[in-house]
Amino acid sequence: MPFSDSVVKQAWARSGGRCECTKTTHGHGRICQKRLLEQYRGDDESGYGWEVQSISGVDTDKLDDCQIRCMDCLEEIHYL
Repeated sequence: MPFSDSVVKQAWARSGGRCECTKTTHGHGRICQKRLLEQYRGDDESGYGWEVQSISGVDTDKLDDCQIRCMDCLEEIHYL
């Protein structure tokens, strides 16, 4: 189940338009913080693309279980 539009909007607001990835295994510090643009959700070509991903890996629609992640981090996470 994907996150609802309401949860995605709340997560985007929380992130301040920056990647929230906390996985330190692929080159950034404690939090990635890459600047993103809201209109580029799902766009992996622009350099500002992002998507929402579950932290737990379980299908939920809870704000505390999602992170805004840049496409670079999403790609790295999938290779780990």
